Amino acid sequence: MSAKAAQLDHPIASVLADRYSPYAFADRDVSSDDLRSLFEAARWAASSYNEQPWSYILATRADAEAHGKLLSCLVEGNQGWAAAAPVLALGIVTHPFRRNGKPNKAAPHDLGLASGNLCAEATTRGIAVHQMIGILPERAAELYAIPEGSEAFTGLAIGYAAPAESLPENLRERDLAPRTRKPLGEFVFGTRFGEAAF
Repeated sequence: MSAKAAQLDHPIASVLADRYSPYAFADRDVSSDDLRSLFEAARWAASSYNEQPWSYILATRADAEAHGKLLSCLVEGNQGWAAAAPVLALGIVTHPFRRNGKPNKAAPHDLGLASGNLCAEATTRGIAVHQMIGILPERAAELYAIPEGSEAFTGLAIGYAAPAESLPENLRERDLAPRTRKPLGEFVFGTRFGEAAF
């Protein structure tokens, strides 16, 4: 159990209870074998019509130029802490179905499932992932020649969590804060919206 393990109201798998999104990353590389397994987990996510409308752009600290290029696709507030992550990625979503060109309304949902699988696999390996919506999609499209119909949707910082003491005060407070979630009664409804099912 991690120091940031969720305080549960009902039992769930430890891989879900232990997952969290740190801001502080250790100066330690993630092996290529581990990275392949993380993206293999993403590969096996469920998707509407098995469309698999996700792609990822990956950069590791081993290639400083590539790492810097991907870092430049994050908003300034995320660049400050994410620069320490040994691995950065962009989650790309493709909006039209390949089979008929019609809009796939489930595409962002399915990218989320793939990244959720990736996070779960990372947690089992002691690796942390911090997902970000604070990215610059237009810059990513330009730098990586992302085709029309696809867009950079999320950023991911991947590595090993470090003590929060290495962070500036505002981020340190966030990193040390207990994880909280709404109780089930606030989002699982029964006979009508807003009325708790449990």
